[in-house]
Amino acid sequence: MLQPQRTRSLRRIKKRTPGNRLVIHYEKRKPKIAHCAECHKPLHGVPRKRPVEIGKLPKSQRRPERPYGGILCSACSRKLIIEKAKDIFMRD
Repeated sequence: MLQPQRTRSLRRIKKRTPGNRLVIHYEKRKPKIAHCAECHKPLHGVPRKRPVEIGKLPKSQRRPERPYGGILCSACSRKLIIEKAKDIFMRD
């Protein structure tokens, strides 16, 4: 594994070692929180992790277990499902 470089794009974390020294660890920053595609509100139930870390999570922890989970918020997905149900009802 490559050692991270001391660039300003990396986050600096101060860690206390067992020998009581203070050292700086560098790690990549967290991505922004996921937002709803319709109303742009922050999405609940979607972890704030890098794509590699999200891939290692179980599928149930990657996004909410509902239609449009991880794309639309619960209010917007509810509206969309009701609209689709109305369209189907009106066609019959």
